[in-house]
Amino acid sequence: MPNIANQKKLRILIITQEMKPYLMHSEMASIAHQLPIHLMNAGNEIRVLMPRFGTINERRHRLHEVVRLSGMNIIIDDDDYPLIIKVASLPGARLQVYFLDNEEFFKRKFEFTDEKKKPFADNAERMIFFCKGALETVKKWGWPPDIIHCHGWMTSLIPMYLKTVYKREPVFQNAKVVYSVYNHGFEGTLAPSFQKKAIIHSNISEQDFAHYRKADFSGLNKGAIAHADATILADKELDRSLKTFIKGAGKPVLEYVNGEEYPKVYHEFYRSLLKR
Repeated sequence: MPNIANQKKLRILIITQEMKPYLMHSEMASIAHQLPIHLMNAGNEIRVLMPRFGTINERRHRLHEVVRLSGMNIIIDDDDYPLIIKVASLPGARLQVYFLDNEEFFKRKFEFTDEKKKPFADNAERMIFFCKGALETVKKWGWPPDIIHCHGWMTSLIPMYLKTVYKREPVFQNAKVVYSVYNHGFEGTLAPSFQKKAIIHSNISEQDFAHYRKADFSGLNKGAIAHADATILADKELDRSLKTFIKGAGKPVLEYVNGEEYPKVYHEFYRSLLKR
């Protein structure tokens, strides 16, 4: 096995919908917490992006706005939405986490459903805003990642955007996109306007969007898998049809890794992708 500590450091971008200690609903939060710490301690350069949901206590976690990054507008179906970027230091680690915020989309007491467990009608727009906002933030950083690792259905449009709208952007030219598949999802479908609003540019064809069209949890995952360079099975038990789709996609796949070994195994998986 190669000595990873002696290898070239990587620039790794983690994009996640939840992360310990800010938001914890599933195993995703723990993975998104431990993974970047391990990667940073192994000598890599790490940045993390997540939504600034209203349930995240800004005072407790010491979030503050990054004025030099804020001020962009994200366009969704001809409407402009201001993107506010905040940052906090991850407790116990020399690692900064960047939060994407917008009052209309994220200043709520719940993440994806209201107090009656009814999904928010604009969850599609919120996802599009986050995915597009994440990529625009990386452009503004001028920080070209080697690996972009997406966690959660809310990040599922990012692989498609990177392979279509953003494929000629210099900052993304050499990036490999990894998508982790989890069980933690949602019931039903997104609003009927999802396709119209998610196709943000003429570079996205009907074929590019084909797997997303159903607009349910499985469809979003399939769309991300189809466009990503590699897939990681982040839960031990996944839907059989989804596992069949992953196998048929013909992309590199990392099977579920149990216990505390996954950060090291993920790291090795990243490096194997960059050699392809």
